[in-house]
Amino acid sequence: MTDIENPQVQPSGIPEVNMETGPSASTEALSETGGSSAVSDVEASADEERRHHHHHPFHHHHPHHHHLLPKPVHERYHLYANEFDDRFLGRFKAFFRREGHIGTYAHDLRRTSRDIEVHDWDGPYDPENPFNWSPLYKWVLTITVCFISILTGIPAGSYAAGNVWMAERFHVQNEPFPNLAWATASWNMGAALFPLLFVPLTEQSGRMPGYFISYVILVAFMFGFAFAPNFATLVVTRFFGGGASSVSINIVGGSISDIWLGAKARSLPMSLFGFTSVVGIALGPFVGAAIQQIPLKNPWRWIWYIQIIYNAALIPVFWLILRETRGDIILKKRAKKIRKKTGRPVYALSELSAPSLRKELQISFERPTRMLLTEPVVTFFTLWISFAWGILFLFFSSVPQTFTANYNYGTFQNGLIQLAISVGAVIGTVVNPLQDLLYRRSARRNKQKPGTPLPEARLYTSIPGSLIFTAGLFWYGWASKADNMWLVPACGIAATGLGIYSIYMAVVNYLTDAYEKYAASALSAASLGRNTFGAFLPLASFVMFQNLGFGWAGSLLGFIGAVLTLVPCVLVLFGPKIRARSPFMKEAMFFRAESEEEEGKR
Repeated sequence: MTDIENPQVQPSGIPEVNMETGPSASTEALSETGGSSAVSDVEASADEERRHHHHHPFHHHHPHHHHLLPKPVHERYHLYANEFDDRFLGRFKAFFRREGHIGTYAHDLRRTSRDIEVHDWDGPYDPENPFNWSPLYKWVLTITVCFISILTGIPAGSYAAGNVWMAERFHVQNEPFPNLAWATASWNMGAALFPLLFVPLTEQSGRMPGYFISYVILVAFMFGFAFAPNFATLVVTRFFGGGASSVSINIVGGSISDIWLGAKARSLPMSLFGFTSVVGIALGPFVGAAIQQIPLKNPWRWIWYIQIIYNAALIPVFWLILRETRGDIILKKRAKKIRKKTGRPVYALSELSAPSLRKELQISFERPTRMLLTEPVVTFFTLWISFAWGILFLFFSSVPQTFTANYNYGTFQNGLIQLAISVGAVIGTVVNPLQDLLYRRSARRNKQKPGTPLPEARLYTSIPGSLIFTAGLFWYGWASKADNMWLVPACGIAATGLGIYSIYMAVVNYLTDAYEKYAASALSAASLGRNTFGAFLPLASFVMFQNLGFGWAGSLLGFIGAVLTLVPCVLVLFGPKIRARSPFMKEAMFFRAESEEEEGKR
């Protein structure tokens, strides 16, 4: 394949837009030439720009919110060696290449009989632009979606509270291997895989359908949990329930970015989201154990009955509070309404450059996997967050094991102990504003782009946070003795919870800053890894703590945590050099610089 460097050269075979098929026909036809992945990259770049500006750049030229596209319009598409060759052998070889941007070409978007009108925001203060919504409603929406994050996380951990009853009813042998943990593993495998398939759909259909469809699916499969006649049914339904739960949680961060403009404004909302992501799962054992205390027949089934009741009851409440936050979806709906009412060819910009669903799903699966295998930063960050996330789920089995052996605690008392993870997350949330302050101040030291904070500054507090995480594992293991007060090992659990929160926030924020337009793919790779660890690490918990003893089992985990603490240290010390060698990071910087240059010309 040859490089295409001249942006004024019109490649052959690029079709014109046909009035019969609509403006998206050019996109569909382009996919047949092997270049449609470039469309998704331009769309992603435009989406990034929309997130950082109140209005579209066309407003620098036009005072109105409808804009006639001149003929011809040069739409600039960018080609990537990793994504251009659609032949099987070519794609297989390209999968492991790490080339970045290889060229730019112009695509003439022509109408055969009349001009397209591009529908955009009605000035920088358009009240329907999510950035312009009232602060009060923004906070109501933020708290609501974070509450959804908690509600959809609780079923992940509440399952363990019914282990004794399920082992007896389903005749599941839980020793020497913890077979009941397969239901937790299936939940996390669903959580690992479903977002890769369904989150891209929300990019085309909007956040609202994503929230409500996934939430309804979760509630529906809770009926499978509650009425499962055997353990196999429970494992299968947990897979789909975990997938639906993860889709809801993965949309929350996007909603926050849709309505809060700028890193400073998003700081507290994102900190709250990180808190609810950890606490929702950590609250599960306590919620399940509390329900078990109600004197009812088959108490383990009531864990799900009650969750079905309150989750189903909240659906209409969420429907009344929430509305669509994704700007291009709002513009698309407005343009569609104008077309229907007037018959004029009015389209939102996203309608003119949207990739096909097939290509978007292909990229959703392929790019995160490629980045996980070829980008060292993504690889090691995924290992770092995955181990921390695996420890979060490991506590669901190790806490009952250690506290029952040492203190003869029952299900409810063990659930109370696991609230220590939430205590640690609360402390992390309180400390997080210090991290944001250090991040903003780092802009003074950025020699490459003065005034822009350094991505590595996102990691400053995660280094002590990771050390606290490691210390918490040693603490928990060696303090788990019958002659120690229960509070001593519980403090070790809290320290570990603080570390998990710190690591989670560092990974999310750094990958977002460093990869920019590729951030969604980098985060998808990390999500795939952390949920996979969450699935399988707990399977080793019982045997490890039984065979090594509580102290040495905690030490083994602590040593691994200590080694992984090197990940943020290396990035803080050598971050600029590492970013300079990454084609994906350089590509993100190229698009940012190009966008700023074009904005300056306007």
